[in-house]
Parts: sequence; structure tokens; C-alpha cells
Amino acid sequence: MVKINFRDSKGETRTVDVEAGATVMEAAIRNAVPGIEAECGGACACATCHVYVDDAWREKVGNPTPMEEDMLDFGYDVRPNSRLSCQIKVTEELDGLIVSTPERQA
Repeated sequence: MVKINFRDSKGETRTVDVEAGATVMEAAIRNAVPGIEAECGGACACATCHVYVDDAWREKVGNPTPMEEDMLDFGYDVRPNSRLSCQIKVTEELDGLIVSTPERQA
């Protein structure tokens, strides 16, 4: 199991275990992580699973695709480290990943 750390806008962190192959969004939904709404269910058709990837993890997570960048235009308080959690596939090398949720979703 891979550990993913979700930090909310108040600085509280929740660590969840997730199987490799799932997405960060799926891990959040399965573990009732606050701040991830995922209205489109992971189809990259909204921006309600927006997260900020901790700077130490940005290279391992990679950059958003052009389609994801288009959806991030609808996100709240988008930053250079913004990603849609539905587009981050969990791998063993992401064990310990830290993502933060914005104050609210778009």
C-alpha cells in the first residue's frame, strides 16, 4: 500500500493507504477526505478535485496534460503546483506523497 498525505487548508493532515493503480482522487473519495468533491467522478471534466502538489513531489508527479490544464482554468486559486487529483495515478514511487486541498473547490 502507498501512503498519501492530504493536508487541508487549515494545515491538518490525514494520511490514507491506497493501492497502486488508483488515482489520488479515488483515494480521497474512498477515505472521505474533506475538500475533494470529484463531481465528474474522475473524468477530467471539472476542477472539483483540485489539489496542490507539495514542491518536493512535483517532479515525481509530473506536469498536467493540456486537457488537465484546460480544466484547471475552472479551479479556485490555481497555482503552479496545481493538479487535478483524478489525473495523478498512484505508483509505488509516490509513497509519502503530500497534497493540499484549496480553501474551496470551484
